[in-house]
Amino acid sequence: MPVTTFSEEEIQSFVSEIKKQLVPVLIKELEQKQLPPLLTRKQFMELVDIGSTKCNELFNREGFPVTREFGHPRVVTKLFFDWVNESANQSEVSLRYPYRII
Repeated sequence: MPVTTFSEEEIQSFVSEIKKQLVPVLIKELEQKQLPPLLTRKQFMELVDIGSTKCNELFNREGFPVTREFGHPRVVTKLFFDWVNESANQSEVSLRYPYRII
């Protein structure tokens, strides 16, 4: 089996080129995956991987960040992740959010 060795300069050149090509792709992918400020029922169910029964339970729970001001119930995304991060709710909902909420 042939073995190829690279100098430190060549390795750095490879790394720089990979980074140059990969970073824009990753940024574009992250932008596409950003969540909207309001989640529809379907979007919310897909995000947290729950069925309609659990969704109904959460939507009708006191203190859950759902708004009905726009006709159909919508989950306020930022408030939902704040709600999840509260220690009282962590045992009920286990969710990894790919972005840190500021």
